[in-house]
Amino acid sequence: MLKKVIAGALVAIGLNASVFADVAVIVHPDNSVEITQTEIERIFLGKSSQFPDGSEAIPINTIGSVNDEFNERVLGRNSSQIQSYWAKLVFTGKGTPPKEVDEASVIELIKNNKNAIAYIDSGKVTDDVKVVLKK
Repeated sequence: MLKKVIAGALVAIGLNASVFADVAVIVHPDNSVEITQTEIERIFLGKSSQFPDGSEAIPINTIGSVNDEFNERVLGRNSSQIQSYWAKLVFTGKGTPPKEVDEASVIELIKNNKNAIAYIDSGKVTDDVKVVLKK
């Protein structure tokens, strides 16, 4: 009985650890941009459409739990606040939220577009992308 309780606790701990994995903000490996968290916020909130060097920035939202982590850790807002923010901008014609893709497609999109910026679970980073912020 004790072994089952311990095993259950270990599984729960493992699941909780994955929920709180770091978020990696990624760009194409050839993108030489150096970017701050504030600049990333501006891009993902539609307040800027450029990287600090003046080149076009194309933000991509990742569908899934990493989206909630990104919103809270990088944008400083919960998902409901972000949805409300974008609903207001769309309604008033002042903005369009970033394109959304599943986590499996993000690396491929970044790998094929030097101007794209996205985020994934830091445990899924490959050599096909460059991490510009880890939170």
